[in-house]
Amino acid sequence: MDFANLAAQLNTGVILPEGIVLVTLITVLVGDLITGRASSSRWSPYVGIAGLLAAIVSLYFQWTTTDNPISFLGAFNGDALSIVFRGIIVLSCVVTLLISTRYVEQSGTALPEFIVILLTATLGGMFLSGANELVMIFVSLETLSISSYLLTGYMKRDPRSNEASLKYLLIGAASSAIFLYGVSLVYGLSGGETRLSAITESIIVNNGEQSLGVVVALVFVIAGIAFKIAAVPFHQWTPDVYEGSPTPVVAFLSVGSKAAGFALAVRLLVSAFPMVSEQWQFVLTALAILSMILGNVVALAQTSMKRMLAYSSIAQAGFVMIGLVVGTDAGYASMVFYLLIYLFMNLGGFACVILFTLRTGTDEITEYSGLYQKDPLLTLCLSICLLSLGGIPPLAGFFAKIYLFWAGWQAGAYTLVLLGLITTVISIYYYIRVVKMMVVKEPEEMSDAVKNYPEVRWNLPGMRPLQVGLIICLVTTSLAGILSNPLFTLANNSILRTPMLSSAIVTPVDGTALFDEPSLLPRELR
Repeated sequence: MDFANLAAQLNTGVILPEGIVLVTLITVLVGDLITGRASSSRWSPYVGIAGLLAAIVSLYFQWTTTDNPISFLGAFNGDALSIVFRGIIVLSCVVTLLISTRYVEQSGTALPEFIVILLTATLGGMFLSGANELVMIFVSLETLSISSYLLTGYMKRDPRSNEASLKYLLIGAASSAIFLYGVSLVYGLSGGETRLSAITESIIVNNGEQSLGVVVALVFVIAGIAFKIAAVPFHQWTPDVYEGSPTPVVAFLSVGSKAAGFALAVRLLVSAFPMVSEQWQFVLTALAILSMILGNVVALAQTSMKRMLAYSSIAQAGFVMIGLVVGTDAGYASMVFYLLIYLFMNLGGFACVILFTLRTGTDEITEYSGLYQKDPLLTLCLSICLLSLGGIPPLAGFFAKIYLFWAGWQAGAYTLVLLGLITTVISIYYYIRVVKMMVVKEPEEMSDAVKNYPEVRWNLPGMRPLQVGLIICLVTTSLAGILSNPLFTLANNSILRTPMLSSAIVTPVDGTALFDEPSLLPRELR
């Protein structure tokens, strides 16, 4: 068999975006070995960004084609949902590269090696988003996880980074073992099937529609997924890892890793566990409630910006799970739309934390007092991103939340929606507290860090990419709410064009149509 026939049978064109990222990764790695650290540090970030943008272009062309999305004999599914999640992960890596260049260089560690590990994590997340087979799911998950452990401990001279990496590794290894045990139970109950599309039928044939073994497997699988998305009570690693890790790494984990976790949750639960959908929706409802309450309440007491954003990300995971729990097309679409918006507003917040840390050496909330008088751009960007995370109109976060809550209300998840609204009000308090501290303080109430704030200079090495990333997040967070129709269309089409979800959609309790127009937000919310 020649190479062309083999490629045609495997349908390798579906993983072209992953291939581009892999080639970019190898180029940076080999180039660093040939040219040396001093030279490669100048060009490697731009090569990485160029490769990631090429991957996004490739994803766009896949979106516009209607070819067979199944590749590698059913192991990978490049459907519309997979394309959107892969795009979210790649975009999060692009912004992370922009905001990390100066930070890594100033820490004295090797930038090309950081980029290689970050691209490896991105590659794992992309494969996880479309993995349609148990072995591929686990390999992709471990690729993402191991790369994340390395990134967390990348600042070798920083004891906090070492401690964070060790905690992440130990808890992550335990969660991987739990997840693998659940997957092995699924494999056994299905009579040796590994493809998700064949597992359900085999389980029903071998065990009947109701099986205690399936429920036990479900519990272990959900535990592994909940760790990846940092849902309570599997969130214990999050605050310590976020505080001790390099801030660009935290930014990627909060968006890229979380998006991959939700992609895995949708594909695995909907494809392999439809016979126990009521059970997993009940468990996810409990996780969502706990995450929203604990994340927002504990964030009130934090004094570090990174720890506050850590608990904020736990709460955001609870919000996103509302869309997964309700199981309607509007629910899934609102989840995708929320993640698209969350990408920019959360990475924008972390970009501001990175910039403030570079200039002052601290991330304590009290040290932001009076920042407006020394750095208006940083104050504006951080304020916009925090207010958007809190859901203040007319910013993008407001439209993301209202779409999510509307989908939940239509599906009858009244408790989740009401609790989401209450906890959103709580979150607004601790977000506005930071904004008030930056803007309202009198000159004599400035913190010591702001009093000694250095001159704002953007011509230092690595500062221009950080400025570009900051402005991209600021503009997108400001305008994506007002000009959100293209994103609504993208989110809705990603669900409507995914066959896996079309057969699993739940009808709303009132029996009405979920959309007045298939690609637009309902009229009452326009």
